[in-house]
Amino acid sequence: MNDPASAAATPIDDAWWRSFGDPTLTRLVRDALSTNQDVAMALQRVAQARGGADAQASRLWPTVGVQASASRSESGLPEAVKQGQPDTRALRAGIEVAWEIDLAGGVRAARDAAQADAQAAAAGLVGARLLVASEVARQYFVLRSAQEQLRIVQALADAQRQTAARVESRQREGQASAFDLDRARAEADTLAAQVPALRMLVGTTQTKLAVLLGRDPSTRVVDADNGFAWPAAPAISAGQPSELLRRRPDLVAAEARVGAEALRTAEARAQWWPKLFLNALVGREDLRLNALDLAPVHFSNVALAFAMPIFNAGRIDAGVRVQSARADEALLAWQKAVLVAVQEVEDSLLMRSQESERNAALALTVEHRRRSLQRAESLQREGQIDLLVLLDVQRSVLASELNLSDSRLQQALADVQLYKALGGGLPMIQAGADMTSLAARTPQ
Repeated sequence: MNDPASAAATPIDDAWWRSFGDPTLTRLVRDALSTNQDVAMALQRVAQARGGADAQASRLWPTVGVQASASRSESGLPEAVKQGQPDTRALRAGIEVAWEIDLAGGVRAARDAAQADAQAAAAGLVGARLLVASEVARQYFVLRSAQEQLRIVQALADAQRQTAARVESRQREGQASAFDLDRARAEADTLAAQVPALRMLVGTTQTKLAVLLGRDPSTRVVDADNGFAWPAAPAISAGQPSELLRRRPDLVAAEARVGAEALRTAEARAQWWPKLFLNALVGREDLRLNALDLAPVHFSNVALAFAMPIFNAGRIDAGVRVQSARADEALLAWQKAVLVAVQEVEDSLLMRSQESERNAALALTVEHRRRSLQRAESLQREGQIDLLVLLDVQRSVLASELNLSDSRLQQALADVQLYKALGGGLPMIQAGADMTSLAARTPQ
């Protein structure tokens, strides 16, 4: 993934959109990252995953609870009978402790799996931010390209209408034919017909940007900028594939999911091992029999339970096979994600380099054709060439300028795609100290 042209480039800034040097783009991305619903939902998924991790971690600790009860029984029997069946009143309060002793490590595996899920969710949040930032940049450049092409078409349409007016004037003087006039008017109408489509593209891109910013789609988020200039291609260092594995949030999330599923396989296997349960209840009871108050007494109840499966018709083995298959699937998904990530980087680098060459060639083409248009307009005014030649030259200029505008758009989109493929230069996500390596989590 090394690009010779960018080998000396500086590392990618985590706010890579600033490298385009466009304050409007920087503002849009900043606003989108704080108001976009996809980012907000990803943040809630992180909160859910962290809550699940805390819940699983709590299973390693004893559960402590408080019990309290009050009872009263009055039979209404004669006093002589009550000696054998007394009226009672009991007040009881105690503390109960329950603890599953994790002999086989299944609870610890469940805790670590939940922590891996939380890590995957955190990487998903980073990925959501990257997707939103790249999509905002993409739609912004599409908008600027549509606005630029609209200006080009409108300017050339005005020029064509002026040409048609000159031809009409020359026809009245007998120096041009009706064919020339119809041809000039048709060219002007053809250009005018392109204006609505470009206006529609401007409008739909505005609504897409509004949605990305979490605003009403009818809100205009970007004003027209006649002074907009396409940014120069920033120097981007692709780095090494090993860096990509730590930098792309989707790969970090996929690796965490591999670890989570492998740990759940260990949890499933632990179901075969013995389990120990400790329960203890200690408290104080105040008892009254008939009219006699007994002194408050202390009570306690301690139990140690042992459980181990002997026969369950293959249910545990089936669960292990199911979870092992899920772990293998997660590993295959991670491997595929790595291959796709490297492919995206390679394709983006190729697209970027080739589009740069195309852009340079089209810029020269536009320069030459604009000069030829100036000469053709001068020759047509002097009557040395006919109208058809001038119209052909004008069409060639239009086509070249539109192609150059499209090339500039594709160049900017290629830069955005490369930033996205490289993980956007976002801070590398490190595994926590309590997380084992990918190889240790992989089921054997």
